[in-house]
Amino acid sequence: MSKKPKSKASTYLSIGTTLFGAFSVARQLRDAREEGDNLRLADAVISAAAVVTGLALLARDLRRLNQEEASER
Repeated sequence: MSKKPKSKASTYLSIGTTLFGAFSVARQLRDAREEGDNLRLADAVISAAAVVTGLALLARDLRRLNQEEASER
């Protein structure tokens, strides 16, 4: 079963949503450090890694969309 290709607009929307989530992760990191809660700090670090990975995947999708668009010209 093949996936439906993403549009540029949906990719940009996903990037924006992911960046918005990064603010929440930053707040989690700050709060965990202030409270000295190592478990919450570990959770925030893992969440931050997920945000970075998600952005990298979305950037790759966007790069592929741009390459496909350029090859169609």
